[in-house]
Amino acid sequence: MNWKDVPRKEWEVNRMAAYAAMVERLDNGVGGILDALKEKGIEQNTLVLFLSDNGACAEVIQPGFYDVPSKTRNGQPIRAGNDSHLWAGQENIWQSYGVPWANVSDTPFRLYKHFTHEGGISTPFIASWPAMIHGSNSLTRQMGHITDIMATCLDAAGVSYLRSYKGHSILPTEGRSLLPIFQGKTRDLRPLFWEHEGNRAMRLGQWKLVSRYPNDWELYDTETDRTELYNLALKRPDEVKKLSALYQEWANRCGVVSPDRLPPIKRVIPAKDGANAVGQDDPD
Repeated sequence: MNWKDVPRKEWEVNRMAAYAAMVERLDNGVGGILDALKEKGIEQNTLVLFLSDNGACAEVIQPGFYDVPSKTRNGQPIRAGNDSHLWAGQENIWQSYGVPWANVSDTPFRLYKHFTHEGGISTPFIASWPAMIHGSNSLTRQMGHITDIMATCLDAAGVSYLRSYKGHSILPTEGRSLLPIFQGKTRDLRPLFWEHEGNRAMRLGQWKLVSRYPNDWELYDTETDRTELYNLALKRPDEVKKLSALYQEWANRCGVVSPDRLPPIKRVIPAKDGANAVGQDDPD
């Protein structure tokens, strides 16, 4: 929908103003942590990692579908839902900004949180460690994965991940340390994988294989088409075959289960009389 056709512009602006205020509070909180490190004189040799969530959230908040408390800390009843007659910003008004604003937030990437196209998995990441990181205020385009954080923290602390605990074997970490990148080195390429409720993807070098469940694989050259506009799957079937085999090997090893093999999800939905009714999603 074009902005000129939006029926309640003031309400939409208010939702984004509330969202911006949340980001500002977060920014102030991070600044407070960094100031505390400086006051203690330990900021030079403290590793600070910051990253956003995986894409803008397009979900529409509804009572009964989310873990929304019934009252605020001071006892006010909470009203959840994107009611255009309620203005976000108050403690007892819980709203979300929905698909249109999620698209705006993730522009120019496709889709948003929940999916594995770039809008759903591309995440800004900032690391600060003045005594260790090579080059201040620098930018690297080497790609990392959320699983690298554990490996990085272990490497920074100089400790090894446990192989067993109380007689039980522990799976090794999936990630790799980011310290070589911090030190100005180049890490070897490796395949990376994602899956969420049937939405799946894998990346190896310039190639990204991705599927929005239950659709077929799409193939993109991220060096020339980071915004995933030109699907090359039909033009490069050998690449799709090779990358999809790597994905399936990972999915088998990690126990990834397709949504069509899962039991239906049951949700608690408030009934009109105030009691709770149990709803069941259609598995299709």
